[in-house]
Amino acid sequence: MAIIDIEDIYFSYRDGTEALRGLSLSVEKGQRVALLGPNGAGKSTLLLHLNGINLPRGGRVSVLGREINKKTEKWVRSMVGMVFQDPDDQAFSSTVWEDVSFGPKNMGLSQQEVESRAKDALEAVGMSGYEKKAPYHLSYGQKKRVAIAGVLAMLPEIVVLDEPMAFLDPRGKDTLEEILNRMHSRGQTIIIATHDVDFAVEWADRVIIIKDGRTLAQGGRDLLREPD
Repeated sequence: MAIIDIEDIYFSYRDGTEALRGLSLSVEKGQRVALLGPNGAGKSTLLLHLNGINLPRGGRVSVLGREINKKTEKWVRSMVGMVFQDPDDQAFSSTVWEDVSFGPKNMGLSQQEVESRAKDALEAVGMSGYEKKAPYHLSYGQKKRVAIAGVLAMLPEIVVLDEPMAFLDPRGKDTLEEILNRMHSRGQTIIIATHDVDFAVEWADRVIIIKDGRTLAQGGRDLLREPD
């Protein structure tokens, strides 16, 4: 059974811009998914449907067998963690610790559980020791890791990342790939929007290509390999 099932969804912004035009796709539990497409294809808009930030104007989005709508949007945000392209969109607290512990606190967990999750998440992204630092004093790559830690601390079943490799240097990309592999080994389903075809060929189990708000192709990484 698909952990994510999207059937014929449509979405337009308030200014009338049509972003998704009958898009359909599916993702199975535990897969590493690369979502590719040109700028303006609808990748970011699609990702925002996966945790209920956007709700479709037509069609159906299901996560773990439940349709996403106004009644389930709060529930799905505990199941699907979203890492935005710009980490400054997620870092709003005065310290790294406050940022990473914010999600678990909002879930109503005990103080002990909040502290345990935040500590584990910071260790997972190599940011232990930065708890008292202000996010705006960190490098771009460090901010990115803190944003990921904030999502990991909520222990979501699915992690969605929008262009996570953007603006990272080679060392930052290697570090991020290690984090992604660790997440996958814990059984999390990972979906990444990316322009990096080489990374997608090397990393993904499943590739989904979208264009003009529609699914162009979906399948294994062979979709991206040039025929001999």
